[in-house]
Amino acid sequence: MTAIFGGAYDVPGGGRYIYSSIGFDAIQGDVNGDGAVDEADATQIQGIIALLDGGALDAGVGGDGAVHLHDFASNFTVYDVTNDGVIDADDVNAVLRANGDTRTPSILMAAAGLINAGLDPIFIFGFGPIPAMGIQGAAVATLLSWIAGVIFLFYFLAIRHELIHKGLPTGPVFRTSAREMLRIGVPASGANMMTPIAAGIMTAIIAGYGETAVAAFGVGSRMESIACMVILALSSTLPPFVSQNLGAGKLDRIEQACRQSIRFVLGWQLLVYVVMALGASLIAWVFTRDEEVADIIRLYIWIMPLSYGMQGVIILCNSALNAIHRPMVALYLSIARFFVLYVPLAWLGSQMAGLTGFFMGAFTANVLMAALSWYCFRRVMAVERSQMIAV
Repeated sequence: MTAIFGGAYDVPGGGRYIYSSIGFDAIQGDVNGDGAVDEADATQIQGIIALLDGGALDAGVGGDGAVHLHDFASNFTVYDVTNDGVIDADDVNAVLRANGDTRTPSILMAAAGLINAGLDPIFIFGFGPIPAMGIQGAAVATLLSWIAGVIFLFYFLAIRHELIHKGLPTGPVFRTSAREMLRIGVPASGANMMTPIAAGIMTAIIAGYGETAVAAFGVGSRMESIACMVILALSSTLPPFVSQNLGAGKLDRIEQACRQSIRFVLGWQLLVYVVMALGASLIAWVFTRDEEVADIIRLYIWIMPLSYGMQGVIILCNSALNAIHRPMVALYLSIARFFVLYVPLAWLGSQMAGLTGFFMGAFTANVLMAALSWYCFRRVMAVERSQMIAV
């Protein structure tokens, strides 16, 4: 039996159509009936759009990459996954969000790193017919490792999972897909660009305290990457979960997952801080024998890592916002984080209390931004819930 999915709609003349998926044996989004919601379903919906767009069954304007249903209340279709009376990119995206694979990218990233580590000594120091290239060899090793990663990635996408369509998309399908990808991708890319820009400004500020301060700040930045690995891992695995549940309309699970992830990150990063604070002198000794640099490294460790948990809240909230198709909110938060709070407060702190004030200003910015990010995420979820109830 083909399922018809839940909702109720008024029609002219006082009638009211009610339909429900309760008790049916199909899966929402499984338009081809194979028992799985995957790329094949998304491709089939795109084909329906290309076939019907502008035809007799389309009540809208032809060529807009969408099929508007005539008399929607009495003309239900499984292709309208979002139940809004239009078969369009939103229905395709609802299906795509249900097809998440976080294991393969993780394996590929790890494999690329291992290949890089294996090739580094060969190209840096030379081996057999391969001459020693020094720093240039390290660059060559990195290039080759990423080429290998891309080849494996395309194997998984095109052959194993068949997620790459073998034919060229039609014009309307291409425009619709490109528009949706760019709508999310461009703001998300902009948000990612904020980090190196802010890091450059922070380095310029701390450069006023001399080369030793810059060296110590560089060490602290490297330690941050290691100390926040769990945060970065969660920021990669949380979005597929959020998107899958958004497509299924399970907003409570999204909030629960984000809340539990944030609690875990705060507890984990507190533990990381305790370990780093207790081992501050040892960590400084590993990186340098210069006592002045070591003092600044210890100062950094005693202040900044305590805010890494708050930084985790910021990153996870931004990842979740991108996953629920609110990339502009994430972009605005990134701009506010770096250029309204992080950089200005660090600069202000440095003017008031030197390096200690610099680190305290950055710490305070992370705390304030974490609270703001969580507040904005909750507001967005409230809006999503109200829209779902309205439909």
